[in-house]
Amino acid sequence: MRTLRAFAGFDTPARLLMLNQFGINFGFYMLMPYLAGYLSGPLGLAAWAVGLVLGVRNFSQQGMFLLGGTLADRLGYKPLIVAGCLLRTAGFAALIFATTLPMLLIASAATGFAGALFNPAVRAYLATEAGERRVEAFAVFNVFYQAGILAGPLVGVALLGLDFRWTAAGAAVIFALLSVAQLCALPQRRGETTSTSVLADWRAIAGNRRFLAFAVAMGGSYVLSFQVYLALPLQAEVVSAGSAQLLTASVFVVSGIVTVAGQLRITAWFRARWGTGGGLVAGLGVLAVAFLPLALVPGPARWGPVAAAVAVLLAAAVLAVGSAAVFPFEMDTVVAMSGGRLVATHYGFYNTIVGVAILAGNLATGAVFGLARSAGADRLVWAGLVLIGAVTAVAVHRAVRPVQGRHRRRAALPAYTAAPGRWPVRTGEEPGGPGHAPVGTGPDPARAVRGPARTAGAR
Repeated sequence: MRTLRAFAGFDTPARLLMLNQFGINFGFYMLMPYLAGYLSGPLGLAAWAVGLVLGVRNFSQQGMFLLGGTLADRLGYKPLIVAGCLLRTAGFAALIFATTLPMLLIASAATGFAGALFNPAVRAYLATEAGERRVEAFAVFNVFYQAGILAGPLVGVALLGLDFRWTAAGAAVIFALLSVAQLCALPQRRGETTSTSVLADWRAIAGNRRFLAFAVAMGGSYVLSFQVYLALPLQAEVVSAGSAQLLTASVFVVSGIVTVAGQLRITAWFRARWGTGGGLVAGLGVLAVAFLPLALVPGPARWGPVAAAVAVLLAAAVLAVGSAAVFPFEMDTVVAMSGGRLVATHYGFYNTIVGVAILAGNLATGAVFGLARSAGADRLVWAGLVLIGAVTAVAVHRAVRPVQGRHRRRAALPAYTAAPGRWPVRTGEEPGGPGHAPVGTGPDPARAVRGPARTAGAR
């Protein structure tokens, strides 16, 4: 009910974006949780090749976000959302027939570039519509996001009982329907550009050193969160080769349930105790400790298959809590550091940087996973991921600290205290930026009182 009340408090375009994201993730996660197993099983690819295919998919998405974000700011958000859904339809359809590594790389690149087209547009569109309520909007958005993750694998595993190609075909159909629905129902919106030159816009963003430091630091968090697609499915094969598909599906079910049931409470809890920047850092700490169960129980040899499977599911649950804590604050921080201008391009630039980290991280994780298995040193994989999380938390803290200090020096704003059980709102929270209202100064969303439809400079 809390999520439904918050959802109802937003305007129609924001609600459409949330519903569309459910459909996008429903179709995507019908297929993606099982791709690693399909590549390493029926197709017989080595672990490094599996990491390459998945890494290329993510790099073609994350790495091409800059182009997608720039096009979204220049052409409008809706055309890029529709074009991305159409391209992902084609990419998933190609996976029906792809059997060789070059064909798989092409299909994976197409599905990834599709995300590069619609993801920056969706996030910039939602940030524009939500105004001062961005943190809450992205929290509710993540509920729909994770609900798609929860529902998609359940349908996908049923189709997988027939053949992986049926799963790919089903995902392609979902995205074809989404393309038509968004073309017909979503209003057009356009971001604000600061010049007539794309290169000038890119140079301005590249000159924002604090933003670049934040993006580089957050690359580590993406390496960690992506392991739900790479390391955890590979570990499921190790733990229970005969029922790896069921365990993999359970990983995504657990992740979805944790986020759908707890997203708003998790965000509110972290925000009430640490604010936006502090909550982001604390969430990164949770991501780091998520791999400790697997470091303690790295396989079934000593503790048995049940304990090893429980360790995989516990890691997935803690990863979900950390991701739920990080996502709304991360998205808000990008907008704040943009100053409300060229929001989609900032998202694109940001994800281009973290895309490089994902490609490198997945190649390294896939290679280390195979080597560690051969050497009987499985714990090294999980200990390394814990270390990456700790370094990431420290680096992000340093990146957002100057913004926090500036806000502490600002004059106090009128306070709002939420009633028990409602969304807690803090005043003067970090981070902010030129032309941007400080996070947390909006009205109580539980009362469905809308803040301004736009922030300054984000029309």
